[in-house]
Amino acid sequence: MRTNQTAINARLLQCFVVFAVAMAAGVCGAADTNGPAKRGFSVANDKKAGVLTVSIDGRAALAYQYAATWDLTHYHPLNSPSGRNMLVQKTKPYPHHRCFWFADKVSLGDSKPVGFYDGLYSGKKDANGNNQPPFRNHIRHVRFDSIETDANQAVINKSLIWEMDSNKPVLDEHRLLRIVGLGQGQYLMDLTFTLTASYGDVTFRSDSVHYAWPYLRMNKQFSGASGGVITNDAGQTGQDGTNSKPAKWVDYSKRFDDGAEGLTIFSHPRNGQPHKWLTREYGTFGPRRPDERSGKPFTLKRGQKMSQRVGIYVHRGAVKQADVAGMYQRWIKGEL
Repeated sequence: MRTNQTAINARLLQCFVVFAVAMAAGVCGAADTNGPAKRGFSVANDKKAGVLTVSIDGRAALAYQYAATWDLTHYHPLNSPSGRNMLVQKTKPYPHHRCFWFADKVSLGDSKPVGFYDGLYSGKKDANGNNQPPFRNHIRHVRFDSIETDANQAVINKSLIWEMDSNKPVLDEHRLLRIVGLGQGQYLMDLTFTLTASYGDVTFRSDSVHYAWPYLRMNKQFSGASGGVITNDAGQTGQDGTNSKPAKWVDYSKRFDDGAEGLTIFSHPRNGQPHKWLTREYGTFGPRRPDERSGKPFTLKRGQKMSQRVGIYVHRGAVKQADVAGMYQRWIKGEL
């Protein structure tokens, strides 16, 4: 009887120790591979590769590609709530398309016009005729000014420079990116691009067809050719219904066997509305500028700034199920 009681007491003590350790791990936030999933935002910066990855609840959501070997900095991958990469990094017949990017055709003072949009073609051709770095005309990442994360968001400030002829500065750029978690793998990128004519007067020369601020290039599986649907805030659909039409937002969604997913670009009212959009069934889309600065030359005087603010809503469900219209209103009211 005494032996049995000793064994029971030992077993009780063992259980108490296991319980205490488990409680301590929970309080301290420690977890092993079999423990609870990580919560909140984290940022990993691989300086050697030039890739900054943002993860939400332990899963990679998006990455910022800033290696000097690229013609343009860009965001890739951009993952859907289920983990599908929604964007394509390089494709044919338009290899200069770069997932999620911001560029333009400009001239500094009396200099020749430079198409940063197609900076890829300013590189050196290899034996197969492909353009390789270094690129004479490029948009270069300069530094991260600040990176902050908490349980609900990540905020990243970064500085860039637009350069022609290898090292001649044309424009300074600042990007403020705030990423907000919305649950169930959904998130919002609140992104502001600000250009400063620090080096002289800069004339913007993009035509009415070949630019958007910013561009996104959807992965083929999300494209209209593969069953994806383009929809704007007026309820117009497809390239024919949305291209060169004014809108506050445009969505690209696709229904899969495991449910629909999509991506919406919101245009903030301070951009100047109404303005038209570029949309393509093969996957490219983005907002333009107001008509007085769209498809016709205009000049940013030395020292002047110009900004564009967009929201990128990565969501589950199609337009109505994802409440795209409601989320847009929450965003412009500052509730997200």
